[in-house]
Amino acid sequence: MSLFSTKSVSRILAESEGGAHQLRRTLGAGQLVALGIGAIIGAGLFSLTGVAAAQNSGPAVMLSMVIAAVGCAFAGLCYSEFSCMIPVAGSAYTYAYATLGEWIAWIIGWDLVIEYAIGSATVSVSWSAYLVALLHTFHINLPAQWIAGPFEMVEMPDGTTAQGYANLPAVLIVLLISLLLMIGIKESARTNAVIVVIKLAVVLVFIGVGWSYINPANYHPFMPPNTGTFGEFGISGVMMGAGTIFFAYIGFDAVSTAAQECRNPQKDMPIGIFGSLLVCTVLYLLFGLVLTGLVPYTQLGVAAPVSLAIAKTPYLWVNNLVTFGILCGFTSVILVMLMGQSRVFYSMSRDGLVPKVFSEIHPRFQTPWRSNLLFFFFVAPFSAFLPLSIVGRMTSIGTLFAFVIVCAGVWVMRVKHPDQARPFKTPWVPVVPIIGMLVNFAMMYSLGRANWLRLIVWLVIGQAIYFGYGRKRSHLRQQ
Repeated sequence: MSLFSTKSVSRILAESEGGAHQLRRTLGAGQLVALGIGAIIGAGLFSLTGVAAAQNSGPAVMLSMVIAAVGCAFAGLCYSEFSCMIPVAGSAYTYAYATLGEWIAWIIGWDLVIEYAIGSATVSVSWSAYLVALLHTFHINLPAQWIAGPFEMVEMPDGTTAQGYANLPAVLIVLLISLLLMIGIKESARTNAVIVVIKLAVVLVFIGVGWSYINPANYHPFMPPNTGTFGEFGISGVMMGAGTIFFAYIGFDAVSTAAQECRNPQKDMPIGIFGSLLVCTVLYLLFGLVLTGLVPYTQLGVAAPVSLAIAKTPYLWVNNLVTFGILCGFTSVILVMLMGQSRVFYSMSRDGLVPKVFSEIHPRFQTPWRSNLLFFFFVAPFSAFLPLSIVGRMTSIGTLFAFVIVCAGVWVMRVKHPDQARPFKTPWVPVVPIIGMLVNFAMMYSLGRANWLRLIVWLVIGQAIYFGYGRKRSHLRQQ
């Protein structure tokens, strides 16, 4: 069997229906939008906006946000066509299997582990840091050795430092979210909806409170001149800022992983994808405008730029409210990422490329509960022992790679299967997919050599697993 053998859309749809591996269809358009917002607004907005402004874009970080949003929009059009045409779990992995072949599907499925599993570990580390800060305001200080990994020194709010043993709060939140996902997608969606309302309210409070205290002088120069180093301000800085800020948009594609649990995917999937992307883009632009208006961009390269901005207003009580909102934001991001990861491996398992344990459905809850449990044990060590800096941009480059593949897949599918039913059509094919590939690849390029090296090493490990295990057990190859 060729490495580029594909599965027909009709076969993929037939395999997704009936049997002991059926997921429950309970989600509507509103819940999909909430899932998208839940995944998008989190670590990127509250942390990386300040980093991108201070190190790359200056006040032009808003342009970086627009570029990142445009890349997402082109990819979103392609995701919408695929999710309506192939409304099953698996997202980019399933779409690649139908268009580019099993080998490319494996590569993208393995790549999505970076986005979802390692991404959730990244966010859990940030969640832990904000929890420690919030508890300190109530004079509750956790033991220093148990809030950071062994590769970093931790500074407590009272100024003391200590060598970390393991980040237990990060492990705890991953465990609680994993247990929630095992109970059911409907319960998970309801919990996510409540969290989304809370964190949207917090973002709006920050924008409303800070708007009256903006100093227009902080917007000059809007785009600082390049320092002579690629990525440090100027046009290249705006592009690198877009690559960094892109982490803040990660998550809208996770909506497509829930297609098999959606009541009316042909109608609701595009609403879920573009509804969440539109809401978040508007909020991001307003957030960036207020943040860079309150604090000079040169001072924003800190772990908690929002707290620095609030200090420029008389409403210091907002600090605790924003911290609580950030915790809610991180919680929903972890929830949607872990859900997306289990659904991707659910599809890969049904194709025989990974062990069948990943597609075993709980008889009562109708969730891939063992997959959720196994991914807890996979993610927990990253959460417990690795610092945030190692895996942050690695998550962005993995996601951008997935977007490039999906855009290419839409173009290939139009050429190979022009008569296939498409409830939603990406406009101006191949122009939109080509622009989507170019914009997202440009952001990949801007992330630098070190992140490319990490991506390549990760993909090489995946190749060893595919040729050593997956290819031999592929159901398509066996049949």
